[in-house]
Amino acid sequence: MHDVRLEHRVLQAGSSLPPIVVKEGTPGTDVKITDLFKGKKGILFGVPGAFTPVCSSSHLPGYVGDYDKLTKAGAEVIACLSINDAFVMAAWGTANGSSGKVRMLADQAGELTKALGVELDSVDMLGNVRCKRFSAVIVDNVINTWNVEDNSLEATCSMPDTAYKQLSQLTEA
Repeated sequence: MHDVRLEHRVLQAGSSLPPIVVKEGTPGTDVKITDLFKGKKGILFGVPGAFTPVCSSSHLPGYVGDYDKLTKAGAEVIACLSINDAFVMAAWGTANGSSGKVRMLADQAGELTKALGVELDSVDMLGNVRCKRFSAVIVDNVINTWNVEDNSLEATCSMPDTAYKQLSQLTEA
């Protein structure tokens, strides 16, 4: 039996991204999330784990497959976040053809996940606290739209078609 107490302060549309550092590619390669989205329009999406069933069958492959459509709608950066180590995220990205399309960000200690308020108690299933499935359209470090799945075993509102519609509405405005 485990006892995990999670703070559920979920950010919302209009909130600024927190200036937290994550890893990309190797544990020594730091990426400050606010540097990544500074002056840019993009998508940040989170998943419970690399190489897990829904994440690997539809979530990440959906964003990789829709890269051209998403960039035509205005996305300058697309990034995937998960509580995994940088080596696992890099290998998962390679296995899904994400290079040059989706940035694979490792939130190794879960600091960004916690700051965003999207911690998922998955100790029984995945061994530790993970990230809820979510997507956000970000404009110059401000969350424009925020989509958090009620059930992280499913992927509906956090999929690329939702982000595409939200990006398209920004372009039309």
